[in-house]
Amino acid sequence: MSISFFNTRTGSKEEFKPLQKDWVGLYTCGPTVYDFAHIGNFRTFVFEDLLRRFLEFSGYKVRHVMNLTDVDDKTIAEANQKKMPLAQFTQIYVDAFQEDMTTLNLLVPNHPAEQPRATSEIPAMIDLIAKLLKAGAAYESDGSIYYRVAAFPDYGKLSRKDLKQNQKGVRVDVDEYAREEATDFALWKKTKEGEPSWDSPWGKGRPGWHIECSAMSMKYLGENFDIHAGGEDLIFPHHENEIAQSEAATGKRPFVACWLHSKHLLVDGEKMSKSKGNFYTLRDLIAKSYDPMAIRVSLLSVHYRSPLNFTLRNLDDAKEAVRKLDDCYFQYLSLAQFGKNKLSHVKSTPLPEHRFTDKITECADEITCALSDDLNISKALSHVFHGITEINFWMNSCVTEFVKENNLKVAAHFFKTIDQIFGFDISQVNSISGDVIKLLGELYVARTAKDFQSAQKIRSQIENLDWAVKDGRAGEPSSVKKVKRVWDQPKK
Repeated sequence: MSISFFNTRTGSKEEFKPLQKDWVGLYTCGPTVYDFAHIGNFRTFVFEDLLRRFLEFSGYKVRHVMNLTDVDDKTIAEANQKKMPLAQFTQIYVDAFQEDMTTLNLLVPNHPAEQPRATSEIPAMIDLIAKLLKAGAAYESDGSIYYRVAAFPDYGKLSRKDLKQNQKGVRVDVDEYAREEATDFALWKKTKEGEPSWDSPWGKGRPGWHIECSAMSMKYLGENFDIHAGGEDLIFPHHENEIAQSEAATGKRPFVACWLHSKHLLVDGEKMSKSKGNFYTLRDLIAKSYDPMAIRVSLLSVHYRSPLNFTLRNLDDAKEAVRKLDDCYFQYLSLAQFGKNKLSHVKSTPLPEHRFTDKITECADEITCALSDDLNISKALSHVFHGITEINFWMNSCVTEFVKENNLKVAAHFFKTIDQIFGFDISQVNSISGDVIKLLGELYVARTAKDFQSAQKIRSQIENLDWAVKDGRAGEPSSVKKVKRVWDQPKK
């Protein structure tokens, strides 16, 4: 089955064809580590995680690189305000971001260094700037180096901005500037008092923000690669500048074959803002006792090219969706972990095996088909819950002695598929330790004997091992699910 994505560069949906067979180079813009990442950031990171997961599920080997911006105007200003060395200051938020990734079950970028930091890649940036100077696409002025926008006729092709009114000869030193403008931008900034600096052929200084991603993406993925993803706020000027820098330096076009951008996130229909009191970090929501997987489901629930209106009510709906997934899996574990001989309930006529396997296989195929069409998440999730309904119907219609091993395998495969593609962290049956299995057996005996005091002690033992316990119906064994322990929230 072919996969299609909406390519920002071409403005159309097109079939995805990697530059190398079965291998995908993916670059995603990581956070600027001057504060805790907010849910708007994570809307993009969760979309990118789905993208990578689906590509890998489809058989591609994905080399994923995500940078960490640990030197720019924001990081320097905040570090100076806190009177901390830049490296010490940014490390706080690097650690926090990596904890947040774990909490939301985001795959770690699999580049050998995992997440290259801008401050560790200064030599690559200097080399790239030197190439731009040699090509006549950049110039030096008072110890700083600027990109000459007028030297790149295709500037604006990603954002489709009309640049005829561009102010010639105006230079911009700040890392971010008004989106209506298109001016020469800084590649290398001359040392200023109170700023960190590095040696270069042009004197001490530091890189501009835009050159960082060009240097890191090309160093680890090559001068041309398959997919570059990020939020729509990065299209201009950041990604526009990346294209201009990279193509001017190498002469190879296109720099990136496919650009994918997620729409912005609103909170209660408004732009998220601290002044409006509707600003949330992931840690804010965790402190309100929201389940990390409910947050993931909520951030993933709307197609990446549509704005997401985030509300606490929607988060409650996502919590209910996670509960349905968990409840179905808990009941499945009663069958899979302990076998039919320990189930005493007898139901009506068993669902024919072929009907069940056909239905679940069809649901799995429909999920894949929906995501192959530009990651159509709403349609894919509808098939997920259709599959859950079918599994529940099958389990609730089983005559105990007719539980089919093949049906168990089909259900297990469906749960595994959901986890692999969506990262909902449901299926963990193969990771249950022998100690937990032993305790569950003891819990079953205690409950059967109606020794509720012993049962409660055993349940506490299991929970102390970081497993949540869900009791089955009368005569049925209990099930467990691994608890994702949330870190202590750092003081802000």
